[in-house]
Amino acid sequence: MEVQEIERLIKISKERPLMPETYIPWHQEPEADDIFLPEMLTSLHGLEIYNTLTATQKLELGRHELVQVIASYAWGECLFCLFMTRHILTLPLDDVEHRFLLRELIEEFRHQEMFGQTINKLGGKPIKQTGLHKFLGHFSNKYLPADYLFMGSVSVELVTDVYGDYARKSPHIYPVLKKMFDLHSIEEARHIIFTKSLLKTYAAKAGYIKRTLYSYVILFNILFVRTMYVKKEIFERIGLENPDQVFKVAAKNFKQKFSEKCLDDIIEFVDSWRGFNKATRWAWRRVLGAKV
Repeated sequence: MEVQEIERLIKISKERPLMPETYIPWHQEPEADDIFLPEMLTSLHGLEIYNTLTATQKLELGRHELVQVIASYAWGECLFCLFMTRHILTLPLDDVEHRFLLRELIEEFRHQEMFGQTINKLGGKPIKQTGLHKFLGHFSNKYLPADYLFMGSVSVELVTDVYGDYARKSPHIYPVLKKMFDLHSIEEARHIIFTKSLLKTYAAKAGYIKRTLYSYVILFNILFVRTMYVKKEIFERIGLENPDQVFKVAAKNFKQKFSEKCLDDIIEFVDSWRGFNKATRWAWRRVLGAKV
């Protein structure tokens, strides 16, 4: 990316900051017809069991699953901030990349606080990550090189944007959530522009093996966040019988939905630097159900 373009992004961040304290109408309570998550993104929508739920159960399903989505964003951004704090120490203080990453850190920390406040506003109680999630998150953050971690980060941000776009377009979404997704989408757009440009320099130098590894890093990052959205405990909370059985069909249903509605931008990104080949295409199809 040209230095001039990065300077432009830094200037926008400084001169037009979006502060969650004033941008989001925290005082506003949900109206009777407000929803928390578009129905099509809930894990049970499209299954017969969904038609047996009461209106309250449908609303609560969306609330609990949205809390899981928001909590996963916050946790993922926290891990990325941990990495960036270390990575920025390797860059000269006057380097334009150093200066941009400082602005990104400021905004990412604000986002984490915003996500936490949103969960509190919803009366949510996030279900903790599994031991495997924690291990993989901390292991990758500690040992993977910068380019691999940037790859993982941009994949998560692209998924986040998809959810935000669906939510913002929903006619009955709770206004606090709409403004939260608005703010996040605007600021993350700058981060994604920068990160995609940075990753093009890495990918341009990458041979077959490295492009294959990049592709797998992105695949597992997407799987990582997707498996934090649908939880058996949610079905217990909304009073469903046989939550284990419901979880199995919900997870399968959500995997199909996710592949149909949330992967297009990521597939386009990976394809732009030839990340799909004989060694990766089968895994994307099998693990994520991607049409590649």
